[in-house]
Amino acid sequence: MKSAKTSKAWMKEHVNDFFVKQARKEGYRSRAAYKLKEIAERDQLFKPGMTVIDLGAAPGGWSQVAIEKIGKNGKVFALDILEMPSLRGVTFIQGDFSEEAILREFKTCLGNCSIDLVISDMSPNIAGIGVSDHARSSYLAELALVFSREQLNPGGNFLVKFFQGSNFDQYLKDMRASFKKVVVRKPKASRDRSSELYLLGLEKIC
Repeated sequence: MKSAKTSKAWMKEHVNDFFVKQARKEGYRSRAAYKLKEIAERDQLFKPGMTVIDLGAAPGGWSQVAIEKIGKNGKVFALDILEMPSLRGVTFIQGDFSEEAILREFKTCLGNCSIDLVISDMSPNIAGIGVSDHARSSYLAELALVFSREQLNPGGNFLVKFFQGSNFDQYLKDMRASFKKVVVRKPKASRDRSSELYLLGLEKIC
């Protein structure tokens, strides 16, 4: 019974959410689009003609923002374990980013493209067990950081979702070893009760 009440409360909040309404009005697939838009505007993430990687892309809100910002001469490569309806200008591969075979397939898809920006909104299925959920989300963030180190151009940028917890300080330290500057962002579209933050690594060190 408690679970049913919680679900109803969440649905009511979701339906009345400003960013949910705004996403429907403006044609974005998720309210998460506004998280990226705010960070992108503040930190000038996008430039026309860029090549962008979107990890944890489904349902496609971040890819929509990216392709709008980089224009017809830019490219977006997206990956998610869930299916994502097609978007013009976005090359999508469905698969588990933590599986070596999928990662190889994705890298093959990239070919010799020069990568300017990696954005990652990946999150595991939340089980409601704090320690376990944090460990699983941290693992995905770590994989995204390794990928960025390997694939980004020198001077490229990396934006990743990370949940506050015991691994936060170490992850921040690891990012600072790979980028000239690392900043923490909490966009308005990120609910206050959520422990999610976004870490932005600027200018990858060679």
